[in-house]
Amino acid sequence: MRTRNHLLAAAFGIAAAALLLKAQAPKSGQDLFASRCAGCHALDRDKEGPRLAGVYGRAAASLDGFQYSAALTNSKLTWNDETLDRWLADPGKLVPDNDMSFRIDNSQERQAIILFLKQNSGK
Repeated sequence: MRTRNHLLAAAFGIAAAALLLKAQAPKSGQDLFASRCAGCHALDRDKEGPRLAGVYGRAAASLDGFQYSAALTNSKLTWNDETLDRWLADPGKLVPDNDMSFRIDNSQERQAIILFLKQNSGK
């Protein structure tokens, strides 16, 4: 009985450790996009924000049919690692008076999202 209890305790400990590690594992860019960005953006269609498939390497505010702010339209930005990181960190600092106020403070999360967008841009 004692051995059985020790085995059960060990199994429980291993299961608890596995759950803890899974909970602490960084989320993928796709998961972060789904949880942080998908409320306003999709890859394949415009929502409150423009569709983001192909955004990496594209000039800001360049999709036909989406109404961008004058500030973003006049920004002359091209979306790359640096501009996307600065945009996601603080859109209002990069382009004052734009229409996006959401920001992502965690740099690792921003990098994961940028990699996901890059992978969905064919670049």
